This record gives sequence, C-alpha cells and structure tokens, in this order.
Amino acid sequence: MRRTSTDVNGSDGPTEPPRSGRRDRWADHREQRRHELIGAAVQALLRFGPAVDMDQVAATAGVSKPVLYRYFADKAQLWLAVSEVVAARVVDAIAPAVAQVREERALVEATIDAYLSVIESEPTLYRFLVHEAGHPGIQQVVTGTSRQVATGLARVIGDRLRSLGLDAGPAEPWAYGLVGFVQAVGDWWTTHGQPIRRAALTDYLTTLLWSGIEGVRRGADLPPELTRAHERIEP
Repeated sequence: MRRTSTDVNGSDGPTEPPRSGRRDRWADHREQRRHELIGAAVQALLRFGPAVDMDQVAATAGVSKPVLYRYFADKAQLWLAVSEVVAARVVDAIAPAVAQVREERALVEATIDAYLSVIESEPTLYRFLVHEAGHPGIQQVVTGTSRQVATGLARVIGDRLRSLGLDAGPAEPWAYGLVGFVQAVGDWWTTHGQPIRRAALTDYLTTLLWSGIEGVRRGADLPPELTRAHERIEP
C-alpha cells in the first residue's frame, strides 16, 4: 500500500520524495569538473595553437581522452564551450572601457583600444575564435558577442548624441559598423603578426572612424549657442 502523509501527521496526500543531496553534490561536482576541463582546453590552445587536438587537451588536463568524452560529446562541443569563455573575455574587456568614456572621440578610441588589447594579449585565443567561426555553434557565439558589444556601444553613442541636441538615429548603425570594422582590422592585425603598434593602429582607426561621426555633427543644423558649445569640446 502506498504511504501517504496521513500515516505520519494525519493529513491527506502523497508524501513528497526527499531531495537527493548526493545527486545535487554530484551535479555540482560534474559542473565544476567541466569548467576545469574547459580551462585545460584554453591552456592547450595557448600552448599548441588553434590546431590543438583532443589528445593534447587531455594531456594538459591530466586525464585520459575517454574522460573528456564523458563531459563533451565530441571536439566540436568542447570548442563551443571554449569559444563561450573566450567571447566572455572580449566582452569583459570592452564593456568597462565603453561605459567609462564620455566624449565622442574618446568613446571611439577606448572601444578600439580595448578590443585590440584583447587581441594583443591573447592572439592565439582570438585567432581560434575567429577562424573556428565556420562551426554553426561558434558562429552564433561570435555573432552574439558582436551584438552584445554593439548594443552597449549604441546606447552610449545615442546618449551622447541626444545630450548634444543631435538625432540619435545613427547610433545603432554606427555601433555595429564600428564593431565589424574593428573586428576585420583586428583579424588582419593578428594574422600578420601585429606589424603595427597597438597605440598607432588605435590612432589610425580612430581618426578614420571619427571623421564620419564628426562629419554628421558638423552637418547638423544647430542653433548658434549649441554650435559654440560643440566647438569648446573639440578634441
């Protein structure tokens, strides 16, 4: 006969199954172990380059290859997890730089410099993220990262344009264009062994991109008092 709660406290209804502390602990352990293996895969990438294989990842992690396959169905699933970690590093580096600046040119310069600094400090991981983007899952990660950065950038640009009495309509296309432009140049820069110093490349790109933004601002039909205010903040 099925036991109900009446047997112990006089109320009707089935007894709730007890939570399995052992199952919860195992799930936590598995998740922690998975993160450790992803970290080992990142280290293997840094050591062996984007062509690293599962044997090298397993050796770096200090486990056998079958252990890796307990946590990841195949190499593609592992690389997808790695791409999410690398993409998060890009966002973590860029977001604070975008949020802290206030002047328009400084905003463009800070965004470009933050992105290039990620490439400069971890070129192997960046090349992996870009050149594995043909994998559908990784492509989604790259696209999502670009969208996240561009959305934050558009918000800041829009706020600055509105504060200057300008139409905020260009903010979103500018933001997406800036992100795509810098990604393309960053790919060239790292593929060719960073032939230009980061500071110089940041200045080159900022000058080019700022010319477009400044052109829109100069072409706006502004009252004289706003025009004078804009001239006072010229870089």
